[in-house]
Amino acid sequence: MSGEISWADFEKVDIRTGTVVEVLPFPEARKPAFKLKIDFGPEIGVKKSSAQITVHYTPETLLGRQVLAVVNFPPRQIGPFRSEVLTLGFEDEADAIVLAAVERGTPNGRKMC
Repeated sequence: MSGEISWADFEKVDIRTGTVVEVLPFPEARKPAFKLKIDFGPEIGVKKSSAQITVHYTPETLLGRQVLAVVNFPPRQIGPFRSEVLTLGFEDEADAIVLAAVERGTPNGRKMC
């Protein structure tokens, strides 16, 4: 477990719902990954993310799927790709990533509260 944080620290992390609108292979990545474009609604728009989720997901199962992402981290350069948001997930028993998800669909761009 990580060190304790304050409620104010947690409030700084901006986690939003978005819908995957494009999935491309990312062969240049060191670990298998996809390049995602995620629609976070009119306030934030479409953002790019690199996601190491190739074990449990295919482009077909990701397209149209709603995901959770941190939208207020600075962009990160991953090889030739600039990732703008961090798509959230958890490691399973084999260390493969399982996406975090909302139980029911919400409008794109809704903030976690």
